[in-house]
Amino acid sequence: MNEFSDKGADGIPAATVVIFRNAPQGGPPEILMTIRSREMVFAGGMAVFPGGRVDPADFELGASMGGPLDPDEAAHQVAVVRETLEETGLAIGLSGDIDADRARAARAFLQQTGELAPVLDHFGWELDLGQLVPFARWFPKNERIPRVYDTRFYLADLGTGAVEIEADLSENTHLFWTTAQGALDAAEQGDIKVIFPTRRNLERLALFGSFAEAKAQAEAIPVRTITPFMGERSGKTWLEIGEDLGYPVTGEPLESVARG
Repeated sequence: MNEFSDKGADGIPAATVVIFRNAPQGGPPEILMTIRSREMVFAGGMAVFPGGRVDPADFELGASMGGPLDPDEAAHQVAVVRETLEETGLAIGLSGDIDADRARAARAFLQQTGELAPVLDHFGWELDLGQLVPFARWFPKNERIPRVYDTRFYLADLGTGAVEIEADLSENTHLFWTTAQGALDAAEQGDIKVIFPTRRNLERLALFGSFAEAKAQAEAIPVRTITPFMGERSGKTWLEIGEDLGYPVTGEPLESVARG
């Protein structure tokens, strides 16, 4: 078995990205979310950010790059670029001759090959991972859960956001733009469902009035692995995280936590 093909001692490596765009009517920035297919084993039917597991080919490309990133971190960022193109049709973390038509063609090519390196070669593109800002890392260890993901979160900015998006209809059934607070409101109203890490990240993202503010906070707070733990508040069991990680809300009653 390939060491990256399934759960290892440190969980399944995964990466996800919070993609910002300027709100069309002004106000807080919007972020891209996707509804996962109900057939998916992990977080089926939940609203999440684009992303997925890091594939063996992502590790191979990350190891071949050189540069300032260590190969493991590079592989996670490669996975973000690949998964975003595959799931949404957006070309982030890339440079070269990129327009809507070429992005659409690259997405189709990627869905055939399953690997990013041939796409780069075919279209003459290069990775531009400086577009990605490390934001968080969540690893909810639980021996009772057979598939535990060790997920790194990144930020990226589209600026005006005048781009085409379309769900892949395999892993995801719907893509939508919303403010972070809008997503939280939708979850409270029962219009969407979010798991514990997504809710905490939405609450953190709702603090920011722009991508620049989010980037500044992300760069000021070193990324540390967040592993939720059980605590007790007012006689009730809570699922909690640390107090010094940049999150305005650090816990939720266990009885209300949505399961993935």
